[in-house]
Amino acid sequence: MRLVLVRHAETEKSARGRCYGSLDVGLSPAGKAQCARLAEALAADRVAAVVSSPRTRALETAQAIAEPHSVEVHVDSDLQELDFGELEGRPYDEIAEEMPDLYAAWMTTPTRVEFPGGESYADLARRARGAVERLRRQRVDGTAVAVTHGGIVRAVLADVLGIPDDRIFRIAVEPASVAIVEWVEDVPTLVALGGGAYPSTRADRSRFTP
Repeated sequence: MRLVLVRHAETEKSARGRCYGSLDVGLSPAGKAQCARLAEALAADRVAAVVSSPRTRALETAQAIAEPHSVEVHVDSDLQELDFGELEGRPYDEIAEEMPDLYAAWMTTPTRVEFPGGESYADLARRARGAVERLRRQRVDGTAVAVTHGGIVRAVLADVLGIPDDRIFRIAVEPASVAIVEWVEDVPTLVALGGGAYPSTRADRSRFTP
């Protein structure tokens, strides 16, 4: 199986400076342009399945990718970003001022924090693994594309590479970036990671750098 993990394109300005995971926000004009570039780059690939987080920013990205292939976008709620619970939609400065202990823990040990009314990284990682396993069981004949969020991409790649939880933020996952994972039997290999372009052939992927 070949899986292309795509982080959704850039979000609208209203989301910037705020905590958002389960909060639904759309794409900026620049994000929509990123979608068009992703769709063009993936148009030559044999995309057989597209799955997406239910969040608008992911769905808009997924629909742009799926359209040239006449493939229906299927929604998997396990691909949505971490639920930050009571922190959703609040400005970071406000969180730091009103919840200093939680904010300090979030900034220093983010994968150990369970957000009040929300999730922990462990919850997200379990969801991410489940979503990937369901895709693998489908035995997609061609490329499967999963459009999701930075947290999910990092969790999947950490599982593929055997990276400890406390090092996942060493993986840069920019808006509209892609990561390609291929399995030979049950052994996964990360064959490309980065943003700004999409490698459609194995030779191209060998030169694909962040």
